[in-house]
Amino acid sequence: MSTPSHEAAARRRYLTVTLLFWLPIGLATAPLVLLFTARGLGLGAVAGLFAVHSLTTAALELPTGGLSDVIGRRPVLAAAGVLDLVAFTLLALGEAYGVLLLGMALMGAGRALASGPAEAWYVDTVRAQAGPEADLRPGLARGSATGSLALAAGTLLGGALPWLLSVLDVQDALDALNSMGSMGSLGGATVLPLSVPPLIAAAVELAYVVQVWAALAEPERPPAALRTVFRSVPATVLTGLRLGRRDAVVRRVLLTAAATGVGLGAVELLTPGRAAELTGAAESGAGVVGLLSCAGFLCAALGARLAPGAAGRSDGSRAVLLGLAACTAGVLLLAVTARTAGPAAAAAAAFGYGLSYLGLGTAGPNQNAQLHQRVPTETRATALSVQSLALQLCGALSGLALALLPPGPPRWLLAATALAAAALLWTGHRPDGSPPVPVTAPTGRRITGTRAGRSARGRSLRG
Repeated sequence: MSTPSHEAAARRRYLTVTLLFWLPIGLATAPLVLLFTARGLGLGAVAGLFAVHSLTTAALELPTGGLSDVIGRRPVLAAAGVLDLVAFTLLALGEAYGVLLLGMALMGAGRALASGPAEAWYVDTVRAQAGPEADLRPGLARGSATGSLALAAGTLLGGALPWLLSVLDVQDALDALNSMGSMGSLGGATVLPLSVPPLIAAAVELAYVVQVWAALAEPERPPAALRTVFRSVPATVLTGLRLGRRDAVVRRVLLTAAATGVGLGAVELLTPGRAAELTGAAESGAGVVGLLSCAGFLCAALGARLAPGAAGRSDGSRAVLLGLAACTAGVLLLAVTARTAGPAAAAAAAFGYGLSYLGLGTAGPNQNAQLHQRVPTETRATALSVQSLALQLCGALSGLALALLPPGPPRWLLAATALAAAALLWTGHRPDGSPPVPVTAPTGRRITGTRAGRSARGRSLRG
């Protein structure tokens, strides 16, 4: 059994890595669309770039999660940082479309690699130090809040820096930098004010890689040939998928992730157009969207900090229900105001937007704590990747479905319906007293969905 100081040290390292991962993403993505258009790309070409990012992330989610479970968390996270460093550099400096495609693909690969291993490292470390009965929710909640705060800060900074540089009239200095030498290998490579945030993001990624390698120590894994490693990944992925099929709690978490993807997809897709309608112009609408995005991340951070208190002494199911109900209410408020103009409608829509993120922030750490109670170390990162994949795929599919619906409330109601259905999954949820269904690990040994079920007190998990 470890001392609280050991748990606090693991939490600090986890939070630092989380901060350094999400901050550069906020920095780089805030000016990205405007940077692409400044390079002369049309809307269709920009949409193609983001499609490459999404498809790359979705395609690599499960294999990279399995790789983390096989070779360890630290090397996979470090590789994600290196890929993001290269990606942000290419996106900041590249002008050729092929270079930008490569940058977006690398950013998608980095996102897939980093989906889960840091959280898995934290859970593994705390349980190794404090035992299987350790309360994971405070650390997971702080991690979620830290990520949201980092995104909020990065979005604000990434959006404000180009404007500040234009006010300071530093274009002459940038022109001098551009004339120092040819960077034709990057397809032209002209530094614009909009290029500065992604370049700063690349520098932060370097600090992220150093921090990951220095701070995230983990037990050495048995050495294996490269061929053996990659042969083990598919088996690990299949093990993670079987957990979702055989364990009701894991299945509930995955279905909730899918519904969350539908809800977030609608909010992120429909909000810009609604903001432009309320403000009367695309330019002012874009400014409002930037402020709303920052406010949404702050609300998500607040919800995450409230998550342990909302759970109380329960297993967190009631907190998940309350969070999803709040999110549903927020989206319904957006639906009600979808055809209404004026300051009151704008204020109500902004409140609904913030409420939806607050609810998701509250629900997330509590449902993930239940997921970790049911999933073993050997497939922990894979399970998180399955969860992320469900969210992303359903978010993408919901975008196609929204395009088939008439504008206005029906589109918002689709998202509200999905979120309400997810909330219903958590109603009347009680511990079933049954242990997790065992699955077969890639090594052939049988493992259960959690170690807590084998604790000295013999307490069964809450179902």
